[in-house]
Amino acid sequence: MTTPIGLFYGSTTCFTEIAAEKIQAQFAPGEVELFNIKDVPLAHAEQFEVLIFGLSTWDFGEIQEDWESHWQDIGQLQLTGKKVALFGMGDQVGYTDWFQDALGMLHDELASHANTRGCIRLGFWPNQGYDFAASKALINNDEFFVGLALDEDSQYQYSDERIAQWCAQLKEELASV
Repeated sequence: MTTPIGLFYGSTTCFTEIAAEKIQAQFAPGEVELFNIKDVPLAHAEQFEVLIFGLSTWDFGEIQEDWESHWQDIGQLQLTGKKVALFGMGDQVGYTDWFQDALGMLHDELASHANTRGCIRLGFWPNQGYDFAASKALINNDEFFVGLALDEDSQYQYSDERIAQWCAQLKEELASV
């Protein structure tokens, strides 16, 4: 890839930031630029042709605070034709009825605006290997999450492998679009 990927994340407890750094490490140096949306306007995402958005689900299906404070900005983004992948953090044991809900809410918010729904969505992730009751992040007859689903609370031992597999998948998908 010649154009860098913009990876925008919000992180309250640093787990999403750590995941973002691990994703960045799966690509060539300089290929992925990291941006904490607490410090950078979300509009900066428009400068990239390929985007990765990362967030976590809090409590009973709530959006991470930095994303929540920029939520109204999502609909203003001009993302038509841009390639967008998502990843999320959640706790499938402690919050089994809301696992990855914020990930699904971000996906739905992107799909609800004319200027963002024209983006090319990449990085859907199979839901095998997880144990939860419900999630707003499921699509295709609940077979896939709308992005990479990570659980640092209950399945931290799988995160590095999932990140590596997801990044390899993203590279393949980017090469074919």
